[in-house]
Amino acid sequence: MVHTHPRPARPRRVAVLGSTGSVGTSALDVIRHLPDHLELVGVAAHSKWEQLAEQCHAFKPRVAVLIDESAFERADRSAFPPETQLLGGPDAVQRLVSEPDVDVVLSAVVGAAGLSGTWAALDAGKTVALANKETLVVGGSLVTELAAKRGAKLLPVDSEHSAVFQALTGHAAADVDRVVLTASGGPFRGKKTADLAAVTPQQALKHPTWQMGPKITVDSATLMNKALEVIEARWLFDLPAEKIAVIVHPESVVHSFVEFADGSVLAQLSPPDMRLPIQLAFLHPLRVPGPTKRLDWRTLSALTFEQPDPETFPALTLGFEVAARGGTCGAVLNAANEAAVAGFLTNTIAFTDIARCCRAVLDAHDFDPRPTLERLLALDRWARQEVASWTRTRTPVAPCP
Repeated sequence: MVHTHPRPARPRRVAVLGSTGSVGTSALDVIRHLPDHLELVGVAAHSKWEQLAEQCHAFKPRVAVLIDESAFERADRSAFPPETQLLGGPDAVQRLVSEPDVDVVLSAVVGAAGLSGTWAALDAGKTVALANKETLVVGGSLVTELAAKRGAKLLPVDSEHSAVFQALTGHAAADVDRVVLTASGGPFRGKKTADLAAVTPQQALKHPTWQMGPKITVDSATLMNKALEVIEARWLFDLPAEKIAVIVHPESVVHSFVEFADGSVLAQLSPPDMRLPIQLAFLHPLRVPGPTKRLDWRTLSALTFEQPDPETFPALTLGFEVAARGGTCGAVLNAANEAAVAGFLTNTIAFTDIARCCRAVLDAHDFDPRPTLERLLALDRWARQEVASWTRTRTPVAPCP
């Protein structure tokens, strides 16, 4: 039977938070290719006002937000089209996501900074396409409880969680034996700890498969990105940590799979392109032809799977530990990692120090199994200060020539 895709009564109206980042620009490409289905009504960026202005000229959204207030003050208002109202500051993000003409909010602001916008969107009962895994790493139970209370939806944009979401459709939690997240292995797959001692930021930023921002690319190199995804999966799918596993799959074609109680395994396969999970989150449950390439089975010669090496990449162990403990652990781990990655990128600490630093800060914090949001935000600040103190005890790394 041939199914047609009739034009909808009106496009779904989308607000993109983090529109100048890699996920944000991919989302705009999806919207550009599907004008009958999607309409951009708002964009938000941290400080890149020139790029934001270009996006506004291309799409004519009703609202644009510069989160950084100093960037808002510097921005040339005449660079923005007259159809777009330019607003500034974090409060403007909350105003944007709460607007009644916003159907879907893409949360793609990097790091813990993305929590406030996601929280506001969920509080307003919106569907949130979640690319900011830190929201669930930090907020965990508080975020999922808010979504349930407001009748809001959380739809995953990470390719791994999108794959799991698709495989789980129509199944209950009791049907699931294990969820397996795939990892590319990053640029240092197969290396040992001694090989990583002198790794430079330039080497860590050369990802073999994905084109991403610097922070998430370094996270992929340490496997901290996969650790954070384990924590995200724990909350997103309401699964205990022992039902989540990771396997290294360098081709990045199988984006994750689910093992069911009867022994069946369902996987989702596609070329490594973030536009596909973004489109799915925007249009769910509708599937229509979009801008992504199809998998070419004629050229697909092999799919490789390897066990991860937790001794060389100890960040992965931290992820499972935090997923099991919950409480304040996620907020502390995430903040410590953000600060440590920033230190590595500025040659303040070594690559192998990132996970060591995170372990030290996590072990030193005052654990609370049921924290408030205010407590989590306070621990986020504390953890960053602890990383600064830890860093001062290390021998500075010589900058690269």
